[in-house]
Amino acid sequence: MSDNITPKLAAYITKDILKQPNRTLTPTDALISSGLVDSFHLVDLALFIEDTFGVHIDDTELTVETFDTLGQLAGLIQSRQ
Repeated sequence: MSDNITPKLAAYITKDILKQPNRTLTPTDALISSGLVDSFHLVDLALFIEDTFGVHIDDTELTVETFDTLGQLAGLIQSRQ
């Protein structure tokens, strides 16, 4: 299951948030701190994670410390599954 997390997150972000489906994101690319994902899209991303992976994301976790890279997001998801 963990092998599917990062590609699913990357596909959602590039297609639905960035509107650049051919863009490649690596597990270490900064999403929030680089400005790729803004605060409005951060909520959309959290809802996608909850719906897709069946985990709860608290509003207080929508920060650079937990949501800035695909690697961080995948780790958070894995820790809750």
